[in-house]
Amino acid sequence: MPPTLPLVKGTLDVLVLKTLSWGPMHGFEIISWLEQRSSGSLEVEDSALYQALHRMEERGLVSAEWGKTDNNRKARYYSATSDGLLHLKAETKQWARYAETVTDILTARSKAGAT
Repeated sequence: MPPTLPLVKGTLDVLVLKTLSWGPMHGFEIISWLEQRSSGSLEVEDSALYQALHRMEERGLVSAEWGKTDNNRKARYYSATSDGLLHLKAETKQWARYAETVTDILTARSKAGAT
């Protein structure tokens, strides 16, 4: 398996919001969903995730409440708020534009045909 990709600065929040758009999850579920969805290409550290969740909770993008996991353990479940979903929509649009622009630049051919 190829090595994992580093997270681009500023992308963790939007990736977490996308994950939570599927429904409430606790931290381990969020990390597992991201790693599974990226086919193992992204590895999210616990500390980075919980810092992001705390930051987003302070900004009103996510809410949290205590619940029980499938194996009856106490866990904090996070949900995207309506503001969080609006933020996700705006950031997704901006990210798509950014990725398209960078791809256009990186795949541009010079007049001499070199890459």
